[in-house]
Amino acid sequence: MTSKELSASDTVFDELIGRWQDLRAAGPVRHDARQGTWQVLDHRGVTAVLADPATYSSDLAELAPTQPDFETFRQGNFVGMDPPRHGTLRTLVSQAFTPRVVAGLEPRIHALATELLDAVADRDRFDVVDALTYPLPVIVIAELLGVPAADRGLFQEWAAALFAGDGLGDAPDMADLERALAAVAPTVREMNGYLLDHIRRRRRDPGADLTGRLLAAEADGVRLTDQEIVGFVALLLVAGHITTTALLGNAVLCLDAHPDAAALLRAEPGRLPGAVEEVLRWLPPFPELGRRTTREVVLGGHRLPPDTLVTAHLATANRDPARFDGPDRFDVTRHPNPHLTFGHGIHFCFGAPLARLEARIALRLLLDRFADLAVPDGREVVLQNPAVIVSPRRLPLEVRRS
Repeated sequence: MTSKELSASDTVFDELIGRWQDLRAAGPVRHDARQGTWQVLDHRGVTAVLADPATYSSDLAELAPTQPDFETFRQGNFVGMDPPRHGTLRTLVSQAFTPRVVAGLEPRIHALATELLDAVADRDRFDVVDALTYPLPVIVIAELLGVPAADRGLFQEWAAALFAGDGLGDAPDMADLERALAAVAPTVREMNGYLLDHIRRRRRDPGADLTGRLLAAEADGVRLTDQEIVGFVALLLVAGHITTTALLGNAVLCLDAHPDAAALLRAEPGRLPGAVEEVLRWLPPFPELGRRTTREVVLGGHRLPPDTLVTAHLATANRDPARFDGPDRFDVTRHPNPHLTFGHGIHFCFGAPLARLEARIALRLLLDRFADLAVPDGREVVLQNPAVIVSPRRLPLEVRRS
């Protein structure tokens, strides 16, 4: 840092980043005996794992605890599928969720972000999660899907239950996961019912929203079933909005900790896309992706049998000195920036363009409206459980207007 003393944000993620640095130093492959998984930690290794779905399957159902309430979601959640079924569902969804659809949302995102910031225009201090980083993406996605944005309090309850990670430590074992799944089963059941009702209403009265387009999508005579649409809609509604909420909150923390970067972005707003990528590299919301070996493999000199759980560690890959110059330096001018936060290969994050668009618009408005954004006290920042998602849950800000 060059322009002010140590900020509150510097200490918020210190411990977590320190663990990632220690892990990176232990790489490229290590065995985590507690979790019973092999961790792939370098950029080259993680890229190779994610690029080979035939060897490293995304379908973890055989290794995960069973929970009947999750079956409906699995039917349409292509994140947990392998080819050829993955390709079929992704093709169908791609017909409805096109780049043109995302680009067309820009005016609405700008208007919403402006309205949300207008609501705190008379305050010198507010919680930016409550004011902006949560409501913006959830309203955008709700309107996109045609579900009532007025129900966003309910969606927030769902997300809080699914991503709280209550009872999970830094390295949960299978028993911990079983307890966590059982705890969120009622929430999943409620989501199932809500979304199935919404989809059935749309079948009776199709609209021009994304749900209506999903119902009409067809490839080689195949259409999505109601249950498959539930899986995708739930993925977009819950996981989609929480990822953008995390990205925006993490960006505010990063810019508070690096005021020189914030000053540069105010002077040169054209650098915002690069800044968003650096925040994604620095603090990936979901720092690990699980995979299952489909055959015997050799990783880092270790022979792994079929059905072994492998963790592709995005956070350590994003700090690999073999791939990034000065990997432990936050640099909004970094180019190129081949981070893996949105994944790689056939499972590259479907919602990445929307998350990037929302982040660019919201951060531009924040920087234009406020001459200074400061986290007054890191002790007031409440984080999500980083074993589930890397993100602030509460993030008080003190602001000074431009």
